[in-house]
Amino acid sequence: MSFDKTSTADEVIAEIDLTGKRAIVTGGASGIGIETARVLANAGAEVTIAARDVNAGQKVADEIKAFVAPLDLSSQASVKAFVDAWEGPLHILINNAGVMAPPLTRTPEGWELQFATNHLGHFALATGLYPALAAADGARVVSVASSGHLFSPIVFDDIHFQWREYTPWLGYGQSKTANILFGVEATRRWADAGIFVNALHPGSIATNLQRHVPESELARLRSEVGGSMFRKTPAQGAATSIYVATSPELDGVGGKYFEDVNEAKPRQEGQFQGVAPYALNPETAERLWEVSLATLG
Repeated sequence: MSFDKTSTADEVIAEIDLTGKRAIVTGGASGIGIETARVLANAGAEVTIAARDVNAGQKVADEIKAFVAPLDLSSQASVKAFVDAWEGPLHILINNAGVMAPPLTRTPEGWELQFATNHLGHFALATGLYPALAAADGARVVSVASSGHLFSPIVFDDIHFQWREYTPWLGYGQSKTANILFGVEATRRWADAGIFVNALHPGSIATNLQRHVPESELARLRSEVGGSMFRKTPAQGAATSIYVATSPELDGVGGKYFEDVNEAKPRQEGQFQGVAPYALNPETAERLWEVSLATLG
């Protein structure tokens, strides 16, 4: 069946039964995370909403008959506590949570917040849950990246803006590039264990992810891409996540980047869509993995 940018998560999962499958959705208490968790639960999965705001997570969990657990991705102690508490196999991990374009903020370790949350937090979560993923015999990890990866590759000489000037979009861009590169290297390392990792751009959706970004700035970005930014509903925004997490078409497929419920084409000059070559470069992906391990100690 063919899907496009107007397809909804319900349409994508319509013929898929997830009974007996266990799933985690980070950031499942807000934005497209709510819709992602709801659709998985309706398809029969046992869903755990991993949320920084447990009260908000509990409200969603009560509505969709899911579980909730505390997780602050900017805190490595919180990530470790979540991993240590998990028991049994894990079939689907959707790394959905994120922060976008805040003023320069650092974690207690001195890490830039967007890279620490969007990449390092999810990296620690996924690697920590590796035994559970391997036990599932065919697990999928889904990284919610963004077309924002086109703003910047990984600047390895100064990832955390210790010397270069910080701009929110450069920080966001390299964190989203990291989300895509993670899928490339994780699939290389984990495919033999039946774990496949892909990344995606959900589309432009009005959610609280944009809480740090004035409407005037969003309007400027839309004008820069020629006003071609199609605004999706949360149901449409969750569709690509659900496709990557559940479609039988992607059995044994990893290290790819998707948008509008299809594998993305290489970026064309002058277009703000597609995937940048640097985001799928295997050497860069391996380097990022080693840097991430070293950073986390």
